[in-house]
Amino acid sequence: MSLFVQKFGGTSVGSVERIEAVAEKVAGFVENGHDIVVVVSAMSGETNRLIGMANEILEHPTPREMDVLVSTGEQVTIALLCMALHKRKIDAKSYTGGQVKILTDDAHTKARIQQIDSESIHSDLKNNHVVVVAGFQGVDENGNITTLGRGGSDTTAVALAAALEADECQIYTDVDGVYTTDPRVCEKAHRMERITFEEMLEMASLGSKVLQIRSVEFAGKYSVPLRVLSSFKEGPGTLISLEESSDMEQPVISGIAFTRDEAKLTIRGVPDIPGVASKVLGPISDANIEVDVIVQNIAADGTTDITFTVQRGEMAKASQILDNTAQELGAREVLSDDKIAKVSIVGVGMRSHAGVASTMFQALAADNINIQLITTSEIKVSVVIDEKYMELAVRSLHSAFGLDQEQDQE
Repeated sequence: MSLFVQKFGGTSVGSVERIEAVAEKVAGFVENGHDIVVVVSAMSGETNRLIGMANEILEHPTPREMDVLVSTGEQVTIALLCMALHKRKIDAKSYTGGQVKILTDDAHTKARIQQIDSESIHSDLKNNHVVVVAGFQGVDENGNITTLGRGGSDTTAVALAAALEADECQIYTDVDGVYTTDPRVCEKAHRMERITFEEMLEMASLGSKVLQIRSVEFAGKYSVPLRVLSSFKEGPGTLISLEESSDMEQPVISGIAFTRDEAKLTIRGVPDIPGVASKVLGPISDANIEVDVIVQNIAADGTTDITFTVQRGEMAKASQILDNTAQELGAREVLSDDKIAKVSIVGVGMRSHAGVASTMFQALAADNINIQLITTSEIKVSVVIDEKYMELAVRSLHSAFGLDQEQDQE
């Protein structure tokens, strides 16, 4: 008998029919003798509907009242799921975040979990109840309802799994696991049996949308085994854990991530003096614009060029700031390009294998794909390229690092 925390997102509970299907799945685990805690999101589209109504009344509602409003979506789902479990003769109890006492700070719309009182859940589990908890929400020390922001239901599930010392936290989504890359881009992409927290964090930060970064960080911090599964078909999913695979044939690279949501900015001919990078990038940071890849090149004439990338939607704002900085510093020109993409290879095997970057560059060169920027970490190499070559680059790298092999064997 194991204790599982199972999380079902908005598409998994998007209708009464789908809620019935979730109840059927949970019932199967109960019949096999497992203890189950279920975390659910609001029905798909419900949170946006609530936000839309709020904006019809007031353009900028107070964060406190927004939390009170949007938290109602999950309250509907927990009650309906418990009813569906009762229909199947399974004892189940629903709890809002406040009832479980998921204690958070008071940062409305983006609160962080501080503590969970797991006593009532343990008591219900001992009495053979399925516990159904509203994701995405908690309360501050004054009893105000708070919400956890983007990816909040995943974070709720992982936090509960940590507090309850669950055997596994299972995240049910509309995909059946974590793939070596997006199957829509590379038809030879295949589901991974397992991946490390480090690799999943990199994949999530570099464009993979399967899990939110925050929940993976939380799981890694508290060593909570995570498993990504499909709500709509049976299968083992992908296990995310601390341990690397013991498979002797495990590829050096686990996966390839990519994002089109990038823009490149360059300020040329800046005086090469101490602190110039801070003068260029400081105003960008002050405007709350997140900078990704940064490259600085020093020219022979005593000037320097600084190139960096931002999210595509921030390019116009960043470019305007950079124009002002260029005038102040006497820079030669400012260039911008929103037709770029970032492609990244990720794998803990890079730590013990030489020549990984060389293989990447050779594969791209063979397809005449020019690299504009390069950035690396211990288990990742990212390149910025022309957006029109992105899908070709992903497929070429997938083959170059042997990730096609498993699909070919099938």
